[in-house]
Amino acid sequence: MPQSIVTDPASESAFALNAAASQAQGLNAGDDLLYRKVAWRVIPFLFVCYVVSFLDRINIGFAQLQMKHDLGFSDAMYGLGAAVFYVGYVLCEVPSNLLLARFGARRTFMRIMLLWGIASTCMMFVHAPAHFYALRFLLGVFEAGFFPGIVLYLTYWFPPRRRAAVFSIFFAGVAVAGVLGGLISGWIMRDLNGAMGLEGWRWMFAIEGLPAVLLGLMAAFKLVDGPAQARWLSDTEKAHLIAQRDGDGDTARDGKHAHSSRAFLAALGNPRVYLFAFIYFSLTCASLTLNFWMPLMIRDFGVHDVLAISLYTVIPNAVGAVGLMLIARRSDRRGERRWHFAACTVGGGIALTLLTLHLASFAAMMAILSIAAVLIFAALPIFWAVPPAYLSGKSAAGGIALISSIGITSGIVSPWAIGLIKTHTGSMDNALYALAALLAVSGLALLIGVPAVSAQRR
Repeated sequence: MPQSIVTDPASESAFALNAAASQAQGLNAGDDLLYRKVAWRVIPFLFVCYVVSFLDRINIGFAQLQMKHDLGFSDAMYGLGAAVFYVGYVLCEVPSNLLLARFGARRTFMRIMLLWGIASTCMMFVHAPAHFYALRFLLGVFEAGFFPGIVLYLTYWFPPRRRAAVFSIFFAGVAVAGVLGGLISGWIMRDLNGAMGLEGWRWMFAIEGLPAVLLGLMAAFKLVDGPAQARWLSDTEKAHLIAQRDGDGDTARDGKHAHSSRAFLAALGNPRVYLFAFIYFSLTCASLTLNFWMPLMIRDFGVHDVLAISLYTVIPNAVGAVGLMLIARRSDRRGERRWHFAACTVGGGIALTLLTLHLASFAAMMAILSIAAVLIFAALPIFWAVPPAYLSGKSAAGGIALISSIGITSGIVSPWAIGLIKTHTGSMDNALYALAALLAVSGLALLIGVPAVSAQRR
């Protein structure tokens, strides 16, 4: 895998050749300290950016509590608007990741955050379905490449054996975005509703879109393209990081591959990419259902106040954030991915099925929803620890983006299909049954498609 942006090939090669010197100075014994240092410099800023990006993506789930009534949108129209985001996202995701490999993480993340922040803020001006669909499409176009870009960027710094725990921090960001959405979105929509003649949901889009613009400007100062450009690392530390990364066999030593369309062609010719894409599609169908429809599920549990619904969404998201990190760290410690993933997907499917029982106890339904959130969210970082180990050299940048692009078409299918089902049946039960089956199949696909010996070695 092309683990660094080759802005200075000579220096990169020199760092790699000095690996023996780094080992002689005892850095092997201090790996944990070095990676902790890297984590504190690389992860916090990207984590905040990812939380904001996901908040801007899912706040439409809270907006629907007022927006549909104010604008006369049906569940099907709302579902289509949620799905249109992923049309733009899918079309532009692979090109965006290839541009990251060519122009560097700093400039790529800066461009993405500035443009999506502007588009998200402009959602406050929606007055008709055409406005809604157009802005959702543009938001997808502008945000495309952000998540696979983070996955690729983290592989520049961390070897495969450390990635599930690192990825789990970002997937915890999904749950954190849900927590913040519950705490902030509900308050804005209720308490600012009518302020200056604007509905609460308009204020929500305006307030929650601006942080992305600010973070985009900060990216120019906070990010570097890879270890070779990190001034806060010594030459010995840079050499050790690159040697550790390259020594696990997933780095393209000739970085020019990442700068060519051959990266994408190599990914297209890799059959394992399509297996991973199907698994990711199935998994994101379920996770997006929780992201977009959780407020409506809680309303169906018998809660009707907008702020109360928002606050109750905090519970499954907070539980999910803690649970996914614990499960992902256990997967790292055991060096095992397949059975951890299968347990999460099958268990998550069972939890979704139990939601169709419509128990009279609100506490019981919230507990089931929380279990579903833990298991479905935990499957995500475990899954993303697997593909980078199997996509090496020139297929890495294109492969990661292609898996994400194909898989995230679930965002086109799932919200729209669930909206139609709910509009015509008045219930999400049939959709939950289908999602439970998809989750079970995805777990089986990873068990069969990734051999145990190979998975253990990688």
